[in-house]
Amino acid sequence: MFLIRDSSNGMTFAVKVHPRAKKNAITGEIGDALKVALTASPVNGKANAACIEIFARLLKVPRSSVTITSGETSRNKVVRVQGLSAEEVRARLGDKK
Repeated sequence: MFLIRDSSNGMTFAVKVHPRAKKNAITGEIGDALKVALTASPVNGKANAACIEIFARLLKVPRSSVTITSGETSRNKVVRVQGLSAEEVRARLGDKK
């Protein structure tokens, strides 16, 4: 089960990104992180933008509520979501895995 941490600025969770995939989707879990396939390439921040976009869409929040707090140049990232509780994040992502 992926780990969601409560921080002062929202909920954070770890993500392992697979760029240049065939489709955008959450493909499972690896350790404490969600595995996410993205069609975007990791060039010029395109994969980061796609990562933000997919979580904003799946969690039904504005893109401005989703940020990457660490790992912008890595496949391992930490995503922060503002405006939702840990239970809401888990419920909204739970059926997408």
